[in-house]
Amino acid sequence: MTQHYDTIIIGAGPAGMTAATYTARANMAVLMIDRGIYGGQMNNTAEIENYPGFESIQGPELAEKMYGSTTKFGAEYAFGAVEHIVAEDEQTWRVITDMDEYTTNSVILATGAAYKKLGTPGEDDYTGRGVSYCAICDGAFFRGEHVVVVGGGDSAIEEATYLAGLADKVTIVHRRDKLRAQQIIQDRAFSNEKIDFVWNSEVQEILGDGNKVTGVKIVNNQTGAESQIDAAGIFIYVGLLPVSEPFADLHVTNEQGWVITNERMETAQPGIFAVGDLREKELRQITTAVGDAAIAGQNAFSYSENVKMAKQNITAK
Repeated sequence: MTQHYDTIIIGAGPAGMTAATYTARANMAVLMIDRGIYGGQMNNTAEIENYPGFESIQGPELAEKMYGSTTKFGAEYAFGAVEHIVAEDEQTWRVITDMDEYTTNSVILATGAAYKKLGTPGEDDYTGRGVSYCAICDGAFFRGEHVVVVGGGDSAIEEATYLAGLADKVTIVHRRDKLRAQQIIQDRAFSNEKIDFVWNSEVQEILGDGNKVTGVKIVNNQTGAESQIDAAGIFIYVGLLPVSEPFADLHVTNEQGWVITNERMETAQPGIFAVGDLREKELRQITTAVGDAAIAGQNAFSYSENVKMAKQNITAK
């Protein structure tokens, strides 16, 4: 028999776990599904300094604390990759994963976003062999080496600073002539003697010897001049893409794949909510994710209660 829940949350990052906490505290039957370990992008973040209540905290540590709160109130957790969400009837959704199927009154989409690839030759060939998208995961492999960081936003500069504590030298390659990261993060990188900058440049190719990365070929987008940087590791932070492929048939996304919601975190589909980095919005931070989730959790509770009452009235008749 297919198990039924008041709400199912797809994704277990900060948004998903917060939504699970709010709905479980409202005495709802809650299932949180994720295809990987809980925590999402927090697990790839060395240090978080802008989350209220902590001067500084490691990303995986904050993930553990959030997960503890979530499960304390009774939310269940299941592994699985969601493949489809289909309407069972006017008041019920069926969530189909690669491992199981469930029914629910409401769904909260919290799958977040994934790191964008450069799409250059050598990137796929050397992923896991010198190409990485996670400094905290792979930085220790490059102690005493020279590494390249590609990007100029918060993630790129924060992770470059983290890598500078491990590597002999860090070179940041950025396609513009100034960084996009917050000023405090920029200041920290500019003051670090182990970090160099290459401006107005883009990676043309990731080079290797067949076994591991040996460097990158870059081009200056102002002059067209080509050059090569020898390096043992390449860390790529050039943006995010929404993880929304399983929801394409719901018609709740824009052309880029970001899910569109109103202020109540409701999508165009009744009973389907979306929170966190998956949403079409300007600022994607842990704090904005948990804010979205609190709103969605409360509104999912109200929606689920209305569905229950409607079903009871139908049964009574």
